[in-house]
Parts: sequence; C-alpha cells; structure tokens
Amino acid sequence: MWLKLENLQETGSFKLRGAFHKLLSLDEEARDRGVVAASTGNHGAGVAAAAAALGVRATIFAPLTADPSKLEGVRQRGAHVQQVGDDCLVAEAAAREKAEASGLTYISPYNDPDVVSGQGTLGWELDEDLEGLDAVFISMGGGGLLAGVGSYLKSNRPDLEVVACSPENSCVMHQSLAAGELLDLPSEPTLSDGTAGGVEPGSITFELLRDCVDRSVTVTEEEIARAMKTVITAHHTCIEGAAGVAVAAFLQDRDRYEGKDVAIVLCGANVSGEVLRRVLA
Repeated sequence: MWLKLENLQETGSFKLRGAFHKLLSLDEEARDRGVVAASTGNHGAGVAAAAAALGVRATIFAPLTADPSKLEGVRQRGAHVQQVGDDCLVAEAAAREKAEASGLTYISPYNDPDVVSGQGTLGWELDEDLEGLDAVFISMGGGGLLAGVGSYLKSNRPDLEVVACSPENSCVMHQSLAAGELLDLPSEPTLSDGTAGGVEPGSITFELLRDCVDRSVTVTEEEIARAMKTVITAHHTCIEGAAGVAVAAFLQDRDRYEGKDVAIVLCGANVSGEVLRRVLA
C-alpha cells in the first residue's frame, strides 16, 4: 500500500496543480485583469499561491461555513477573500457573477478542463513511479482530482481499479453516479470539508467520472476520524478529513486487496487545530 503525499504540497493540498495549470493557460491580457475562484480553502490557497507566483490579482469567494484556518491561509498568500452563503454552490454562483460583471476569469475548483488536466498530473506521477499498481483510492467531492487522475490512469492502464471515496454525510456525486444524473441534494457537516457540498449543474466531471470510476464507496464520520488518527500516529504526517476518507475506504475492504499494489491519495493536510485535537482524542 502506497501513500501519495499531496499533503506535503506547498499549500498543503493537490489543488496547487490545477490552479497553476489554469493560470498558465491564460493569455497575458486575461492574467492582467485578474481571476476569481470559489473555495472552502484548498482550491483558494492553490489559486492564491499560483496567482502570487505569476503576479495575478485573485479574489476567492467562500461559504460562511468554511474553515477559518483555511481561509487565513488564502489571505496570507495575498488573495482577497469574500464570504457568502452557507454552501459551496452559493459561493460558486457569486464568484461567477463577479467574474462576468468585472471581465475576470473564473477558475472553478473542478468544472474546468484546464483545472482537471492540472490535477491529472498526479496520475502521471503514479503511473511513472508505481509500475505494478492495481488500484487507487481517491476522495471525491466535485470530482476534479478523481476525473483528472482516473482519466489519465485508465487511458494507460484500463485494468487498474479506480475507487471513488466519499463521506456518508456529503456524497452528492456518489449518489449522482448511482442515479445516472447530477442530483441536487443536501449535505450534513463532515470532517471531510474539502469534499463537502453540492455539485455545479452541468459539471464536466460527471461524464468523466462515469467513464473512469470502477467503484464508488462511502465512509462514516467515525471511520474518517479513525483513519486520520491512524495516518497521523503511524506515519507522523498530518492529513485532513478529505484524505482520511480515502484511507478509511481502503480500510473498509483491505482484505480484498491482499497481494495487490494499492495507492491512496492523501489529498491534503489543512485541518484546524480544533478538529485535530478532537480526532486525536
């Protein structure tokens, strides 16, 4: 079992990949105008870091329920933060409205081919580093990471099993894949705030996920907490709830993978001190 340590990225999450790729795809005029994004923290930090590196002004919209410690990380990287609504979809709608009214480029956390392609670079690294890989476990929210990595791996290794992992309390894409259409469903609070919330109507990730996901599973809050504690205490590396989801999904069914090579993507490490204390207790 291999752990892909995206929690050690500069911003503490994989989101830096997609943000940089999107910004680099823009022409000079678009970068001069600036960019807008919507995020509960990790995507915002990625956009802020990439924007700072390239000299681009960035505004990040976030729901009022976003983790304050994650938003502080966005501000420290030079982006302006504006909070609105109590759900990711509300923040996304506000960000798109701001972009259209101001002539700025909106950078979706998942509903953008350049962002998805940027996240897919993680799949290239797995393909290069792990020759005999049989399965990969990846947390799923809007599906940007999973669509990018899964699509790349499946194009090179059709027999590799791609497992989508979601928290029971907020599994909109999981239920949408089961129903065969994007659903508008409520979400309950979860340790996996990085994957929480609804999915934008018409998201490009839905069809990509239908093509590359072999299994989609859910885990409880108790399983997420146990998985986080296991990784933190056994491997001495910090992970957030979204990363715990993928570990918990593997632990649910570990006997199934006896004798096989499995990769688990630890997608981030941005967890508040309060949540970390509760998990370790």
